[in-house]
Amino acid sequence: MSTSVEGRGARTIVIDPVTRIEGHGKVTICLNEDGTIARTRFHIVEFRGFERFILGKPYRQVPLIVERLCGICPVSHHLCAAKALDVTVGADRLTATAEKVRRLMHYGQIVQSHALHYFYLASPDLLFGFDAPVAKRSIVGIIAEYPEIAKWAIQIRKYGQEVIKATGGKKVHPTSAVPGGVTQNLSVERRDALRKDIDQIIAWSAEALALYTRFFRADAQRHAEFGTVASNYVSLVRSDGAMDLYDGGLRAIDADGRKIFDGLTPIEYTAHVAEEVRPWTYLKFPYLRAVGRERGWYRVGPLAQINCCDFIDTPIAERARQEFVGQGHGRPVHLTLAYHWARLINMIHAAEKIKDLLYDDALQGTDLVTSGTRRAEGAAWVEAPRGTLYHHYRVDDRGQVASANLIVATTNNNEAMNRSVARVAQDYLSGREITDALLNHIEVAIRAYDPCLSCATHALGQMPLIVTLQAPDGAELARRTRA
Repeated sequence: MSTSVEGRGARTIVIDPVTRIEGHGKVTICLNEDGTIARTRFHIVEFRGFERFILGKPYRQVPLIVERLCGICPVSHHLCAAKALDVTVGADRLTATAEKVRRLMHYGQIVQSHALHYFYLASPDLLFGFDAPVAKRSIVGIIAEYPEIAKWAIQIRKYGQEVIKATGGKKVHPTSAVPGGVTQNLSVERRDALRKDIDQIIAWSAEALALYTRFFRADAQRHAEFGTVASNYVSLVRSDGAMDLYDGGLRAIDADGRKIFDGLTPIEYTAHVAEEVRPWTYLKFPYLRAVGRERGWYRVGPLAQINCCDFIDTPIAERARQEFVGQGHGRPVHLTLAYHWARLINMIHAAEKIKDLLYDDALQGTDLVTSGTRRAEGAAWVEAPRGTLYHHYRVDDRGQVASANLIVATTNNNEAMNRSVARVAQDYLSGREITDALLNHIEVAIRAYDPCLSCATHALGQMPLIVTLQAPDGAELARRTRA
């Protein structure tokens, strides 16, 4: 729903809520008297204090608590918390079975989440057009006009959820990852059931990618310009340079592809990444310390994962990556709408990795948990569907959580999303009559990032209630604060 508030020539357009994303957010667009764009902001208006209310909880409960941040990407939080707490129990190296069960669960999460976002949330814009009637731009419209694509959507997502259930016990909010390992292996019966359908899932995913590339070629100029911003990128990379969505060292590159840092370990994260807060949103603004607050913002997620890696270690996804990077002409691909392209490549990669793991007998092993010398602090990361997710915990002598910090993918993308919104507003709204169809362009830019706002709503420091009274020209007339 969108509304506008007018006063003496200046206007503020409010898109509230932003639709077809996870969580609650709004956009404000301030227009000058001549209708040009004065300012845009993407506000996150919900707050969830997970970092506070897990304090004092037994550390073994944390992987089960923090995954309640989200019903779409709970596996990412479940696994990232378990990985961080592996460090605190001294599990420097998991058993082969535990490592591979976790990876299989993670790839199932990638498949189901990417299928959900691309088919259900993003493809209505691509199939029907950004200006199509709002009643048509939905999964219901796709079912009616593109039943084959709707079948892909349902079956691919269902398969990813079945992988999660087989490895984690439940399709949503799994329970099997514990500090030091897992509580179950993959049974032969479940393995055989998953093997039966995996080739079809890979084939459908490849068809979806081929369809998207046809969209791209048919309107390449629009894809090149729409909400595009040149940025730094951050993602995990395996020691040999391969993309690794579950583990690896952290690599950061600049807008020209030059490395800013490489091979970072989780505990080094805060020495290289800082977080800024601003008064108009509950979403923090991370930046690279080495580059500085003004230019150090960066992007994460599928676009960053492909820009940062040297290769992908599965054949179909690697061929697709090679075609994809050609769009950058020797530099990283900065096209914001190319997030969808990268997302489909990663969905194929995850499905290929699932197939490889399903033929690994280690998944039926019985050695599931390990431990060693206890430590007071643990940190870890994974590449969640939306990008790099970081968990950091300190545990006291009683085994209770003493401090916690989570930096999620959508938080990492905060500045980039705001800049993409600003560019789309300038390109499509400035000086024009504002219509609902044009406002959807703003939402299209946000959806490209696949934000998960429930995961991302965190804050630093004090959180007073501040109420301001503004004149139509934006001048502050009065302010009241309650601590």
